[in-house]
Amino acid sequence: MTSQFPATDDVILGPGDDAAVVSAPDGRTVATTDVLVEGRHFRREWSSARDVGHRAVAQNFADVAAMGARPTGLLIGFAAPPDLPVDWADGFSLGVRDECAVAGGAVVGGDMVGSDTLTIAITALGDLQGRAPVRRDGARPGDVVAYTGHLGLSAAGLALLRGGIDGPAACLDEHRRPSPPYAEGVAAARMGATAMLDVSDGLAQDLGHLCRAGGVLIDLDSRALVPEPALVEGVRALGVPPERAEQAARDLMVAGGEDHALVAAFDPATALPDHWHRIGKVRSADQEQVKNSVNPVTVDGCAPPRGGWDHFRQG
Repeated sequence: MTSQFPATDDVILGPGDDAAVVSAPDGRTVATTDVLVEGRHFRREWSSARDVGHRAVAQNFADVAAMGARPTGLLIGFAAPPDLPVDWADGFSLGVRDECAVAGGAVVGGDMVGSDTLTIAITALGDLQGRAPVRRDGARPGDVVAYTGHLGLSAAGLALLRGGIDGPAACLDEHRRPSPPYAEGVAAARMGATAMLDVSDGLAQDLGHLCRAGGVLIDLDSRALVPEPALVEGVRALGVPPERAEQAARDLMVAGGEDHALVAAFDPATALPDHWHRIGKVRSADQEQVKNSVNPVTVDGCAPPRGGWDHFRQG
């Protein structure tokens, strides 16, 4: 598998030795890890091996980008049943290679082992390029909340797949192969983002993490949450009446997960980077208020639609 992965300038020593050596120009390395389990995070009847390779890389390098870092390296733990077709493993490798090329990182090592369940564990590395990391706990009252990337398409795609509906390609593709805006994380850090994270569990749910980390509340403006045409088309394909489709699409933007968009807080005096869209505002709160709040994130002052990804939900 490793022969398919080209190196980059960040790789001093790549696959083939006891461990890899990756450059850390400013003496720090951003590191994150994520696990994909067949049946829980992907299904082979819905996604090709290449799709799964793309997804595995995307959801990890999105976390690197959310810290304001540039993706550099990737280590892959690959546990597979003995009857897994070689063609599937090759397709997975091609997907990994292609998404690494998009993100700018490289596979630097990993391990393979037999397992009853197809499981993929990824560790991703990144370079802060001399900047401070953009953490979750820095949002301040009065800050602007903005996002970049796609919201809602992946959730619509998952619903279409579960229903066996051949809906808009944009929805299905975004679920199978998320497209995080990697470069926009660096752009936000350069523009002084005070807090940032990637939207993996759903916009409201993930912003709730930001609220609890920073001791603040966030109110989203529904008028600023403008659904993409493909998302509206997707919810209509799911059977939502035309007169309710735009609101249903907006609900998916708030409650749907796995798009791996980036959402951040910025000082209100800061001009937003290109491709970022203002959607709300950070509000003040005392710690007890945030701790005891069921919904630290509101939409037009009201509780958001329910949803979001639960990592321990069954089925």
